Parts: sequence; C-alpha cells; structure tokens
Amino acid sequence: MKNKKVAVTGGLGFIGSHLVERLNENNDLVIVDNQSSGNIKNIQDLDFSRIDTDFGDITRVNLERIFEDVDYVYHMAAVTSVPQSVNDPLRSNEVNITGTLKVLEAAKKCGVKKLIFSSSSAVYGETASLPISEKNPVNPLSPYAVTKVTGELYCTLYSEIYDLPTIALRYFNVFGPKQDPESQYAAVIPIFIDKILKNQRPVIYGDGEQTRDFVNVKEVVDANILAAESNETGSYNIGLGKSTTINYLFEMIKETMKKDIKPVYKNERPGEIKHSVADISKARSLGYSPKNDFTDELTETVEWFKKLN
Repeated sequence: MKNKKVAVTGGLGFIGSHLVERLNENNDLVIVDNQSSGNIKNIQDLDFSRIDTDFGDITRVNLERIFEDVDYVYHMAAVTSVPQSVNDPLRSNEVNITGTLKVLEAAKKCGVKKLIFSSSSAVYGETASLPISEKNPVNPLSPYAVTKVTGELYCTLYSEIYDLPTIALRYFNVFGPKQDPESQYAAVIPIFIDKILKNQRPVIYGDGEQTRDFVNVKEVVDANILAAESNETGSYNIGLGKSTTINYLFEMIKETMKKDIKPVYKNERPGEIKHSVADISKARSLGYSPKNDFTDELTETVEWFKKLN
C-alpha cells in the first residue's frame, strides 16, 4: 500500500502499532487511541511527519473530521479482554458496539473506500468441529465475543445498505513484540515470558491441555493490508492453521529461555473455550500465506522482552 491516507483506531495498541509501523514509510496516517491500553512508546521511533494523532475515545471524538479524505479505516480500538468483558460488560458494549457503529457511520459519511474490522475467533465459542472455518456457526460465550459478532453484523449491514465496503478479520491468538505483560488481562505468551524472566512461576488456568492457534503479529499485519487492497468483503479467519497446547507452549518458552521453572495450575476461567485452531483456506484467497516459523518467531519475541529487562 502506497500514497494513501489511512486511519487506524487503536493505533497505539499491540497489533495497531505494528500496522502503523508497516504503513508509515509510504502512507499518511491518522491514529485514534485513548491510550487506555495502547502506548505512544509503541511508535516512538517512527516518522511523525506523516502521522497525526488524536488521543480521544472513539465514542466521543469527532470521527467525521478525523476521517476526512481518508482512503482506508482500520478499526482496531476495542476492549479486547474476555475476562474484562465479563467483569464490565457495559464498558465492552459501549466501546465495542457503540464505538464500532460510530466508526462505521463516520466512514460512510466520509466516503471511505473500505473499512477493515478487527474481529476475533472468540465469536465461534466452543465447537466440536475442528479446524474452525467461517462456515461454523457463531456461538459467543462472553460479552466480548457478543460485541465482536455484533460488530461484524453491523459491518455487513453497512456494506449491503450503505455501500461501504467492509471486511472482518477474525484473529486467533496473536503474539509478538510490544504485547503488554503488565496488564491485568495480558495474553498468555507475554505473561509466561515475563514471569520466567523474573524467575516466577506462571499460572496455567485449567489443565493446560487446551489448545490455541498462535499467529505472529507480522502475519496479521500482512492480512490487514491484503484485506484492504482486495475486493473481498465478509469475514475471514486469520491464524496459523496449527494448534498448540498451553502446556507445550510453556515448555517451548521455558526451553527457549533455558530456565527450569514449573507452572502453577488454577481453575479455568469463565468464558474461555477449550480448543481452537483456524481453517485459513478462505483467507488464502486474499493472498494470505503465513510462514510456519513458530519457533523462530517465539525466540524473536523472547529476545524482545529480554531487552526490556
């Protein structure tokens, strides 16, 4: 993508900042982020001559002003934690549903070429059919998942009723540098790495035999750019297409870090599914082709966290 004006809501967050970094060299960018979970440090080394920022909340800022002359909108701002949504469903609803609707409405009024919506594999809930394809029925098991299903439905409506092209990317378990291990709701990989670096025993919820599809953030950025440049609409799985148990993940990280630490097992958390792995054959039609370099990517992530300590 070159010589475009691109808006990224949540552009200071983990995935958003990686996307901003990729687009920064050849495009003009505007970032909307209230800094509740994103951090300006995530983009501090970039060329700010081509970046505008608005540190307001998507439910309150003037999005029509921000989206003026914008070609593409990447809507990544959200309350992204399942446990957080269980604890505070009203806030999840406000940001993830009302916020998404406001983003769509502003994009429609400003004549945006396409909106790319960050969704989640959480929309599928527990399913007996693996790998999970887009044909699987949605079965949200948490307020967070409900908000993502609703966001996708609104995207579809705006495509069909208002002629605003939209595409939803259902991320599986994304990992890589810039994830925040200090957050109360941090993802499992940064938590494991951070705890082991501190010679502390990480917690595994449940028996550790639950499976997840871990995909590197670089692949997710590729998918986002491909989605914008394609003529496709609808929902697409974005994962690696390979499952890993949490127990095996812990052993991999421990071996990579050359530490002999045992985890602590606690009761599983409400709203979390047992098994998940993506069928990415539909995403391949976009040109999406993730590299199966999980061990190398995990090592790179570990090295990034080591530099912080």
